[in-house]
Amino acid sequence: MTARLGAGPLRRLVVLRHAKSAWPDGVADHERPLAPRGRRDAPAAGRILAAVDCLPDLALCSTAVRARETWELASAQWGTPPPVRLEPRVYAAEVPDLLSVVHEVSPEVETLLLIGHNPGLEELVLDLAGDGLDDTLDEVRTKFPTAAIAVLAWYGATWRALAPGTALLTGVMVARGKKS
Repeated sequence: MTARLGAGPLRRLVVLRHAKSAWPDGVADHERPLAPRGRRDAPAAGRILAAVDCLPDLALCSTAVRARETWELASAQWGTPPPVRLEPRVYAAEVPDLLSVVHEVSPEVETLLLIGHNPGLEELVLDLAGDGLDDTLDEVRTKFPTAAIAVLAWYGATWRALAPGTALLTGVMVARGKKS
């Protein structure tokens, strides 16, 4: 992937599927918290993002409890977390809705973290990626599990320029914390 004159800066969309959630009886889907494994995996996701130098300038997070808890535990691994915007449109969203939310992001943001749910996130990654490094596309096609992270890179003057097939999938990682 090379920059073209006037194409804009390198931007990264980091997609994080919420960590493993619990299924308590009588709790609405939106209100489901993280399971013990999710509470271990979410901080591991934050450590991975720091280790691969992929800390965001802004985070957009679903309003679902499990997504918010994922954000809180992941971002607690960083010295100074970036601003977060809780976005109701990310909950149970399909690709057009997710892309619409991303398109509204300010051009000053170069690395954006999107925390949400499947199947929308997996479909968004596959829709945006025109190509992938190594076998990253196959990994996402096979499974995008809880606490999975996908990093998409592209050049653009604004987030509105991000369109299907315009990004390169540069990495796929799955965060797994260790049992105490």
